[in-house]
Amino acid sequence: MHVVIVGTGPAGVSAALYARRGGADVTVVAKDDGALSAVDRIENYYGFEEPISGAELLRRGSEGARRLGVVFERDEVLGFALPPEGNGYIVVGRQRSYEADALILAAGAQRAGLPVAGIRAFEGHGVSSCAVCDAFFYRGRHVAVIGAGAYAQHEAQILLPHAARVTLLTNGAAPEVPFPPAVSVDTRRLLHVEGERRVERIVFADETPLDVDGIFLAVGVAGSTALAKKLGVRLDGSRIAVDAHMATNVSHVYAAGDCTGGLMQIAKAVYEGAAAGLAAVHHLRRG
Repeated sequence: MHVVIVGTGPAGVSAALYARRGGADVTVVAKDDGALSAVDRIENYYGFEEPISGAELLRRGSEGARRLGVVFERDEVLGFALPPEGNGYIVVGRQRSYEADALILAAGAQRAGLPVAGIRAFEGHGVSSCAVCDAFFYRGRHVAVIGAGAYAQHEAQILLPHAARVTLLTNGAAPEVPFPPAVSVDTRRLLHVEGERRVERIVFADETPLDVDGIFLAVGVAGSTALAKKLGVRLDGSRIAVDAHMATNVSHVYAAGDCTGGLMQIAKAVYEGAAAGLAAVHHLRRG
C-alpha cells in the first residue's frame, strides 16, 4: 500500500504523517519547499511562543515525518500514467517515476496567470494548460507552448505526435532543458494574444505576429490544479473540488491545502492533509 503525495508544504507533510501512521508506505515528491519557505515570520500558528520562519516550520515538519519512515524525493512532477495492469497510478517525475496506489495533490494553489494580454480571455478557446487533455483537438495544427523548463518540455513532447508544428515560446527566458529538434524555439518576449472567437495569433514585443491555432501554458512547475486536469479531476473554478474527506471525483485521488480554495492558512492545510491521509489509507484497505 503506497501513497504518493505531490507537495512538501504543511498539507503534504500532514498527509504523509497520517498516511504513514495508518500503515502505508509514503513518498512525498516536490521540486522545492514551495511558497511557505520564503515566509520570514509566522506569528499565528498554534504552539509557538515566538515567531517562526516558514523554512524552519517546514524543516521541523519534514523531520518528524522522516522519523516515521516517510521518504522525501526532490523531483519535479510532470504528469501521470497508468500502469500496465491498470491498478493505481504512475507519477512521472523529471528524475524518475513513482508507482502509487493512491495520490494526494498538495502542491499549492494555482499560480498567477502569465502577464500577457489576452491569455485569460482565451482560456478554453485556444488557451490550455493540459496537453494530455487537449492535444487531440490540435491534430495537424500549429500550437505554441509557453515555458522554458522541464514541464514545458514534457507538454511539447505530448503535442508533437498530434500537431503539425510545435513552437516553444520562452517569453525572454533561456531554455532550461534541451528540447526535441522538431520543436521550434523562440525566445522573444510576448506582448499579447489576438483572435476573434478563438486564438489566432501571438504578437511579440517587437510587434511581429505568429499565427497559431492553440497555446499551451507550461510556465515554471506544474501546480496541483494543472496536475489535477491531467487526471480528469473535477475543478470548481481554479480550485480542486473535493468532498468532506478530501477525495476528488477520481478514484484514490485526493487534494489538500491551498489548491482546494477557502482559507489560505497553515492550520487549514494541516487539517486537510490529515483528512486526506486518513481517507487514502481507509479507502485502500476497503479496496
